[in-house]
Amino acid sequence: MRLVATSLLVIAAVVFIATHGRDGGWGYVNAAAEAAMVGAVADWFAVTALFRHPLGLPVPHTALIPKKKDALGESLEDFVTENFLTADIVQERLAQAQIPLRLGRWVSDPEHAATVVREAAPALSRAVSSVQDAEVRTLLEGFFLPRLAQEPISEIAGHLLDGVLQDRSHQGLVDLGIGQVHDWARDNKATIASIIGARAPWWSPRWLDETVTDRLYAEIMSWLGDVRDNAEHPARHALDDLLAGLARDLQHDPQTQARAEALKERFLTHPGVADGMVSVWGSVQHTLVEALADEDGPLRARMSALLADAGRRLVADDQLRGAVDRRLHDVAGYVVTTYGREISTLISQTVARWDGDEAARRIELQVGRDLQFIRINGTVVGGLVGLLIHALSQLP
Repeated sequence: MRLVATSLLVIAAVVFIATHGRDGGWGYVNAAAEAAMVGAVADWFAVTALFRHPLGLPVPHTALIPKKKDALGESLEDFVTENFLTADIVQERLAQAQIPLRLGRWVSDPEHAATVVREAAPALSRAVSSVQDAEVRTLLEGFFLPRLAQEPISEIAGHLLDGVLQDRSHQGLVDLGIGQVHDWARDNKATIASIIGARAPWWSPRWLDETVTDRLYAEIMSWLGDVRDNAEHPARHALDDLLAGLARDLQHDPQTQARAEALKERFLTHPGVADGMVSVWGSVQHTLVEALADEDGPLRARMSALLADAGRRLVADDQLRGAVDRRLHDVAGYVVTTYGREISTLISQTVARWDGDEAARRIELQVGRDLQFIRINGTVVGGLVGLLIHALSQLP
């Protein structure tokens, strides 16, 4: 485009020289060519002055971009911040994009869900395997366990226990415990007999001790069987009353609460607790890494199924999609409002790192083609204006 614009200047100069001194219609052509040259040179100077000194001459107010690049970057930063990085504009664009709906439709396809899991699994595996036991221990001993030890849990534990009793969710655990005790007693008659026999007086006959022991053992087994088989056994109700009283005391009795808190602190400050948690983490970590590495394993299959199901729910449930959309809008608005200026500083910081001449070259490569049209238009418009002025000068 530089060549085109310069060629028009050369053509205007050739026409001006060829028609110089001629009368009649050639005078109009000569005037138009003269004005075209003036317009072409003036606009060449204006366009060139943006990026460099014309002809290398240090004319004032030229080479504006190399000199003012920092101010230009700051102005561009302000323009972007005030007109693009605003909460209203970003939230409006997010609403038009319907990201939750489109994401839900895409990920509901099982193949797409499997693709997401396949691409994410290696990164997730590396992230899990990169966590060292020493880091976990530091987190547990330096933050988690001390923080948990400071938090009062007796009232919360009482609420939870009260809810469990009301829902009778503990019955399965009670059934399991009573069943285990019954089975142990059945298989360990000798142990029970030795315990009972040790309480017998020294002067009682052996046959009497054995008779009493057998009778007591039979009664114990009968009672354990009744407790195991009868859901309404008084012993079960007694256990419920005991737990209900514990739940009540944990919520309202200061002494019980103090003892519960002391027990919690002794447990959490014991060195074996951190060791046990680290050991558990090591097992979980090893299992997760192996499961994530298995491309056809159940973990990846389950993750894909859950992801596809979440996508289908996101498409079908308007309320869920609306909630996700609102959260997305809130997060975007917060990020833009809080960090918008810091994000846009990337513009001014990038421009500031550029060399002045390099900045001028880059900008010229982006807009220089359009700027050459200014030279072309200046040549054409200058020629037309010169023709008009010459024509008006001939009217008298």
